[in-house]
Amino acid sequence: MKIYAVDKPEVTPLEMPDRFRLQIVYFMTPPGLHGVPPLPPGDYWIRQDDARRWLNDLVVEVVSPLDAESKAEIELTDEQEAWLQWLVDHQIQHVRIA
Repeated sequence: MKIYAVDKPEVTPLEMPDRFRLQIVYFMTPPGLHGVPPLPPGDYWIRQDDARRWLNDLVVEVVSPLDAESKAEIELTDEQEAWLQWLVDHQIQHVRIA
């Protein structure tokens, strides 16, 4: 699977394993929050501030889909860390998976 920088089309797409399709939702900023516009299916917005924080902390906080009060911190995998570094290095926020 490839991740494309919608807001920076000159950046070479990043290769990620197919399982990342299920993981990218941990990192996305939902449309309507922090000025994120509505996005088509397959597009995701990841705020730069969040990407930097996750890189610094090497964890991402995940909220349970069954109980919004239940949260857990998950350690970043090497692949997730490389992806976040790609976002930060190129100042990418809007991505598309294909």
